[in-house]
Amino acid sequence: MPIPAVAPGAAEPGTDVVPSDGVDAAGIAGWSGVAEPDATDAHTMAGVDMIRVNGGARLAGEVHVVGAKNSALKLMAAALLAPGRSVISNVPRITDIAIMGEVLRRLGCEVSFTDDDPVGPGPARASSVTIEVPEELGSEADYDLVRRLRASICVLGPLLARCGKVRVAHPGGDAIGSRGLDMHVAGLARMGADVSGEHGFVIAEAPDGLHGATIWLDFPSVGATENLLMAAVLAKGVTEIDNAAREPEIVDICEMLSQMGARIEGAGTSTLRIEGVDALRPVRHATVGDRIVGGTWAFAAAMTRGDVTVTGVSPNYLEIALDKVVSAGGLVETRDDAFRVQMDRRPGAVDVVTLPYPGFATDLLPMAIGLAAVSEGASLITENIFDGRFMFVNEMARLGADIKTDGHHAVVRGRERLSSAPVRATDIRAGAGLVIAGLCADGVTEVSHVHHIDRGYPSFVDDLRALGVTAERVVAPEEQSFSL
Repeated sequence: MPIPAVAPGAAEPGTDVVPSDGVDAAGIAGWSGVAEPDATDAHTMAGVDMIRVNGGARLAGEVHVVGAKNSALKLMAAALLAPGRSVISNVPRITDIAIMGEVLRRLGCEVSFTDDDPVGPGPARASSVTIEVPEELGSEADYDLVRRLRASICVLGPLLARCGKVRVAHPGGDAIGSRGLDMHVAGLARMGADVSGEHGFVIAEAPDGLHGATIWLDFPSVGATENLLMAAVLAKGVTEIDNAAREPEIVDICEMLSQMGARIEGAGTSTLRIEGVDALRPVRHATVGDRIVGGTWAFAAAMTRGDVTVTGVSPNYLEIALDKVVSAGGLVETRDDAFRVQMDRRPGAVDVVTLPYPGFATDLLPMAIGLAAVSEGASLITENIFDGRFMFVNEMARLGADIKTDGHHAVVRGRERLSSAPVRATDIRAGAGLVIAGLCADGVTEVSHVHHIDRGYPSFVDDLRALGVTAERVVAPEEQSFSL
């Protein structure tokens, strides 16, 4: 039976946009060692979480960025490849990590969280996750968790490599993008797996084990690269993945797998060569800093004509994004694991084209549109990765942004100031972008459904306050429903 098609407009597994059902970390069993959210941290039937910010703020100060969510989730999956205790530090304190912990528990692992030492003022914002992986793993990931976290599809490769069979619920459709599991399936089939779909599950079997293969990806898919990489490290022979994704998060996974005993060449290039080994060992590994969060603060500083130092992430991962800030008139100073952005005038218009890494990251497109909305002149923004990334521009227009879209392109004509309005977050990055745009608006802006933001920014409101913003988080009543 063929793999069920992904619905039109669905995102590649591992991207930032998921169905808006909101998940409370307090509801995930065993989120031990990590403070549970208070009543304002959950999206509930009784109300909708909202961030309220006062416009006119100039961001100034220092903000520390913790580990990348998109890396930490896959590092947790990679731990499945080696029986024993692995410890992953610098893991962001967000709901997605809690859900991934529960996915691993249901596969038979023991998972616990402890706070990392805080960096800078305030409470710890990162954790260490300890994963005890048994010799005999479960091989099924249920829909009730996969639907909440599309990235949990990344257990497909490790479980197939370890168990010889796997059933993972098909994650279904998301709000953006058009790529599904085709490249994952085709690559695993080349490695000797029999892959099918049944009753909403992706089912893969390789009773005689996986073998090396040469695999060409039609697109440098991050999710497919990760799954095939993790499957290949225990396969017999040599696997070569051509047109592989090159993101820093891929390099981070390669580094952890190499620590575990994997033989990998070409990390950070478009060709990965993996020589399979018989077994891997558990390790300790620190998650790479989150370049998307770092880039968010870079654009926020430029939009508000601020002065912000960002620590915890290498500016090398943000070369094009920081270059756009410079082109807009900003001053950028860099160090090994930090950078500073200063803007002392109204930004100039800058064109942006999203591309796979090392191109401009699609996850920073909402921030690029926000910068263009307050810049002097007109900017052309082109989205090449996800079909529906411009979904949020109607909310930006409510703030007074002058945006016209046509397919993959948006023309943004900058205005001196935006105007406050109630708006709704549609995904992680759009939500953050709307809050920051609100800082450039007259009056008070309210952004609702900010449980999305929680999935990518561990302490967003606290960081805003530390940078001089008057911001608060409240729960607003759920909209009244009507019926005939």
